[in-house]
Amino acid sequence: MIWGLPISLFAVMMLSIITSLLVIIFSFSLMVIVAVLLWNAGLYLGLTKVLSHNGLPNLASQFPKSISNKKQNLAAYVNY
Repeated sequence: MIWGLPISLFAVMMLSIITSLLVIIFSFSLMVIVAVLLWNAGLYLGLTKVLSHNGLPNLASQFPKSISNKKQNLAAYVNY
């Protein structure tokens, strides 16, 4: 966990911050800069609140423990 967020939510936060930096660089309004800062703060607070209330689905139980390319059917190995 980075900044209290799992890797996937941290990546969303970083995308928002990078986009916000681009908006700040190319904006000429103080209101836009303040709005971008409030957006990032709200996004961080929202993501941490969702995480603390277990709002994210548990994806670990949906995937198998091991993945193999081995054929399940032995008849597939017979040469014709």
